[in-house]
Amino acid sequence: MLDVQRRLAAQILKCGRNRIRFDADRLDDIKEAITKTDVRSLIGNGTISKKRQLSTSRFWARSRKKQKSHGKQKGFGSRKGKKTARLNPKRAWMNKIRLQRSFIKSLRDKDAVTITGYHELYMKSKGGFFRSLKHLKLYASERSLIKK
Repeated sequence: MLDVQRRLAAQILKCGRNRIRFDADRLDDIKEAITKTDVRSLIGNGTISKKRQLSTSRFWARSRKKQKSHGKQKGFGSRKGKKTARLNPKRAWMNKIRLQRSFIKSLRDKDAVTITGYHELYMKSKGGFFRSLKHLKLYASERSLIKK
């Protein structure tokens, strides 16, 4: 029942048969429509219409992105790819060396370290000797390079 009308409407509206919606109150008018012209007139007055196409919702993607911007959902279970893929080695080195150099220069500006001590720390940091800023501070305090 109404298969012909559904097929004609799908052809006219350029969509699948399952997306055609008939107005339940005007089923008698739809039954009488047997030509494409009849179906077009019914489409024109809204008796036959096309359902909205279902697509994948972006709601969860947006909410997840918002949480990630707040620093959430970044644990080991969410990570794909190597550490170097997430932060490339050059960028990691730049971050580390800039931090160490700025600390060493602040020591020099405060006269908390001698020129030779400054040079030693600078060259060791340049050579990648220090793992982190904490390691640099530990080394300087153990060697008593920092003046009180």
